[in-house]
Amino acid sequence: MSIFRRLPAEVRKTLAVERGERVLTFAQGADGHVVATNLALHLSDGTRVPYEEIDKASWDEEGVRVLTTDGSRHFERVTEPRMLPETVRERVNSTIVVNKHVSLPGRGGVRLVARRRPGGEVLGWTLVFDDGLDPADPGLRAQAEQALEGVRRSMGV
Repeated sequence: MSIFRRLPAEVRKTLAVERGERVLTFAQGADGHVVATNLALHLSDGTRVPYEEIDKASWDEEGVRVLTTDGSRHFERVTEPRMLPETVRERVNSTIVVNKHVSLPGRGGVRLVARRRPGGEVLGWTLVFDDGLDPADPGLRAQAEQALEGVRRSMGV
């Protein structure tokens, strides 16, 4: 019996999956089921978070906290996570093509991250500035873009 068939019928009916998307594991949350597929994390409220859009997922005794690359935050109470933490960690890590921290002249640094959809092409780069740095500062942004161009050339990405 597949894991998908062990999901309650109401969850199977409402789970919005893409063609080729398959369930890997799931857990019961306080407000419904949290489902990990090969392409995304499906939250109990119906939100589908593709792995390439997850910047950070953390787990504790209360549940899972997810921070996306656009700054959205999600929280799910999960009492018995089963294989959910390991699956999400593996799937998110599989989307990272490059993750490199580069020091900027006299100002801290920036993390340059290239992500791709599972099995897909590189979607783009994310610039994550160290705490205390203003990503809207044009001079700082120019330095980060220059560092990014150097990394792209050296890695061929």
